[in-house]
Amino acid sequence: MIRHFFETKIYYKDVDKMGITYYSRYLEFFEQARTELFSSIGLKVSNIEDLGIYLPVITCYCDYKISTKFEDKIIIQSEISKIPKARLKIDYSLKKKNSKKVSVSGYTIHAFMKENGKSTRAPNSILKILKNNLTE
Repeated sequence: MIRHFFETKIYYKDVDKMGITYYSRYLEFFEQARTELFSSIGLKVSNIEDLGIYLPVITCYCDYKISTKFEDKIIIQSEISKIPKARLKIDYSLKKKNSKKVSVSGYTIHAFMKENGKSTRAPNSILKILKNNLTE
């Protein structure tokens, strides 16, 4: 398993009129956490794109359990639990800092896609990085 923790906080731009985090912002938090997860293992998104490979989101899921609010500090745990073939699944778990309760959980599934828009298998260079960082 490859695991990373990304910490941020809820800003005024993230909340609705009631001061509760707007639901779509969680997908943006997932994106930030995903980018930092990749970076933490030496896999920058720009380097992936330099290979002519893109990782569009083809499925996303978000389960809202406990609201977060303006100025809450949050930690997003992102995980890759298995080596991909043509699709990469990343799981997310968001908690308020200093809380053991999950506020939001979800996942994204990404296709490996060539510049021409056609699906492809994960390149060996990416698989090697993922395999080198995968722990039990």
